[in-house]
Amino acid sequence: MKAIKTYRYKLYRSKRNRHLDKAIDTAASIWNYCIAFHRRYYKLYGKHLSANKLKKHITKVKRTLHPEWQALGSQAIQDAVERVDRSYKAFFQHHKQKRRGRKSPPGFKKRRRYSSFTLKQAGYHFHNDRNTVTIMGRDYKYCKSRPMEGIIKTVTVKRNALGEFFLYVVCEIERNEVLPRAGKAAGYDFGLKHFLTADDGSTVDSPEWYKASLKELRQAHRTVSRCQKGSNNRKRALLHLNRVYQRIVNSRRDWFFKLANQIVSEYAVICIEDLNLEGMKRLWGRKVSDYAYAEFVGILEYVAASSGSTVVKIDRWAPSSKECHICGGRNDSLSLRDREWICPQCGAQLDRDINAAINIKNLGLAMLNA
Repeated sequence: MKAIKTYRYKLYRSKRNRHLDKAIDTAASIWNYCIAFHRRYYKLYGKHLSANKLKKHITKVKRTLHPEWQALGSQAIQDAVERVDRSYKAFFQHHKQKRRGRKSPPGFKKRRRYSSFTLKQAGYHFHNDRNTVTIMGRDYKYCKSRPMEGIIKTVTVKRNALGEFFLYVVCEIERNEVLPRAGKAAGYDFGLKHFLTADDGSTVDSPEWYKASLKELRQAHRTVSRCQKGSNNRKRALLHLNRVYQRIVNSRRDWFFKLANQIVSEYAVICIEDLNLEGMKRLWGRKVSDYAYAEFVGILEYVAASSGSTVVKIDRWAPSSKECHICGGRNDSLSLRDREWICPQCGAQLDRDINAAINIKNLGLAMLNA
């Protein structure tokens, strides 16, 4: 069975990385040119410009008006055009399906906010005997943290806010089909009081990395606001601010992987709830963003898929909190303030989160066996 796997490697700091920095800035210029040309074409003809027509136009432009674009490579230029086309198609699809939430058309990007370019069949070469890669004629060393397997499909060079460069290598590999393993099942309820509540009553509390670093973030933001725009002090202050944010992201992600591996090692079937995260953010804001439920669920599904465990998502509208897991009686008057309640039919005293976790487990197992 063929599968897609992405490898992430960090490039060593070097003076020659400035060439990659310049290449990303060139890709940003191509993006902005395509956006401006799209708007001009729509104003004249009243219709969308196809990717093929835009590619032909960009090929002429790089030979005449902007010969400096040729240093980036034709593959990366075509990928920048395809990114613009995908963004416009996503915008039109959003409005066609009348989805909720604002979806604005693609706009111009500052160079410092444009972060990557992608090479497909050409423009790169990995040297297997050493940790070196040749990108557009220049050699760069990278931290080869693990061996690469499979056929390389794309190589993306990405720059983060700290000026560090990473390689994202997408490979097609042959993977043996992982059969679902037998074992125990568990249901987990996401909450605001506890990050996770299991059906056996155990809880997992989030370290809340953003909240823990809030004082340092406020001080870093204050330092940036007091510096004069364009000064070297402001650049150093911005680097420090981005470094704090990067530490929060890395710490949270590391904790997510450790928690996901712990859960997957104990249970073969993991039942969770599909949450309306956008609605939760509007109600509780920063705490929901700090918990980062969506990122954890993605990591949990990834870890479970590679080990044979199964993640089952129940419907978000299922009455997991309002329904008694003993007799099935419903308490429609239950509010978010009620942490414990008594079933109106059987009289059982129930903990809100534990009862929800048990219902999530029962509904997930029913879906799995259906």
